[in-house]
Amino acid sequence: MKKWFDEKFEKRNLKRNNDRIEEEFGKININRILRRFSITNWLIIINTIIYLLIVILKIVGFPEPKIFLIFALSANTLFSGAVWTLLTSMFTHFWLPHLLFNIISLFFVGNFLERIIGRKKFLGFYLISGIFAGIFYSVLSFYFGTTELGSKIFVNPSILSVGASGAIFGLVGLLAILTPFMKVYLIAGPIFALILQSILGTIANSQILSLINFFIAFYIFLSIFSMFSFNPILRKIGIPISMPFWFLSIVSIVPLVIIGLFVNLPIGNTAHLGGLIAGFAYGSYLRIKYKKKTLFIQSHFK
Repeated sequence: MKKWFDEKFEKRNLKRNNDRIEEEFGKININRILRRFSITNWLIIINTIIYLLIVILKIVGFPEPKIFLIFALSANTLFSGAVWTLLTSMFTHFWLPHLLFNIISLFFVGNFLERIIGRKKFLGFYLISGIFAGIFYSVLSFYFGTTELGSKIFVNPSILSVGASGAIFGLVGLLAILTPFMKVYLIAGPIFALILQSILGTIANSQILSLINFFIAFYIFLSIFSMFSFNPILRKIGIPISMPFWFLSIVSIVPLVIIGLFVNLPIGNTAHLGGLIAGFAYGSYLRIKYKKKTLFIQSHFK
């Protein structure tokens, strides 16, 4: 009897230990998979997956208005109860050049900032800044975007908005506080192309406009991929302009707001401004709480 009991007890213990080892091994594997990529790269993957999902939904014939209602943000739908769009719109892109431009910006700015503040802080701040940007944009649009002048500055409340740029501008705002004098490049070519497209769209007929849109889309693709070239001449295609981070936060919004008074631009300046405000606020908090560390970061990255 004692022998049977000992054997049974040992087998039960062995099974329990094996189950625990398998469970821990599974956790280790999941952690390894998750940590193989930075949070920034996971955000890029999610944005890309959602873009492909929307493409598939369009191909199978899912009604486009329903796709917009599920994923896109507008002041009217938000104030009607579509609160989830504050989150879904952050990861949604309907135009491939828009997706590419945002994920490349996120790749460079996000990975750099993530190394400075850490994975958890970075993820939390990215989500908060993106949601705040959406709220800021929607409130201004809802209350001030109904007039002719207001719609040019604050966007009409019925207009749908998507994209990661509100959250990305939050990262830019935070770096403008933490590393204000570090030199970065603004790839101005695609911005100039969008402004030109908006101007020509008001004067060109539909056939010529289709051709213009094709060449502008081609140029934007070329500008984006030229950023990865080792050839300095090819990199100039995108018209890179060197400037410190603190100036980037100004020049990437103010000129576009002024141009938007005369030309309808497909750019959510108020969402970008909301992201910047979130970045400035969090950066100021970090500078107060971690004065020595932030001064070291500021002096190190010039």
